[in-house]
Amino acid sequence: MAAYTIFLILSLFLFPFSSSKSIHDVLVSRGLPAGLLPREVKSYTLSDNGTLEVFLDGPCLTKYENRVFFDSVVTANLTYGSLIGVVGLTQEELFLWLPVKDIIVDDPTSGLILFDIGVAHKQLSLSLFEEPPACKPQGMLKNHVRKEKGLEAVR
Repeated sequence: MAAYTIFLILSLFLFPFSSSKSIHDVLVSRGLPAGLLPREVKSYTLSDNGTLEVFLDGPCLTKYENRVFFDSVVTANLTYGSLIGVVGLTQEELFLWLPVKDIIVDDPTSGLILFDIGVAHKQLSLSLFEEPPACKPQGMLKNHVRKEKGLEAVR
């Protein structure tokens, strides 16, 4: 009986951790590529209404087609095939850092993903997002200063 009790207690502590889905698995189950978020995701919350909060160890940079900056917290509304109202993600376009507002996969068979960066919509190949990228804090401070100051820091 004591052995069964110990097994039950250990099961309660070990199995919930092994059965929880990674954020990358959640993205795939919702029609989005796993590589939209970096490997360095520490944790996430997903509410019943679709509000997604993703927590990283700290702000970091990675590259898909262009450089992308992730804040330490990224939020959005997750629906099938889209992240709407994204906050905490910016993308470099021609020396400017523009906030990514929405990410949408309308038709997975097209092989394209749409990034709404406010002033434009950018279509990228889904193949860029197959694997979660490594996100590096190195060099972040210099680039973050450029982001804060805009074109003045680019000179």
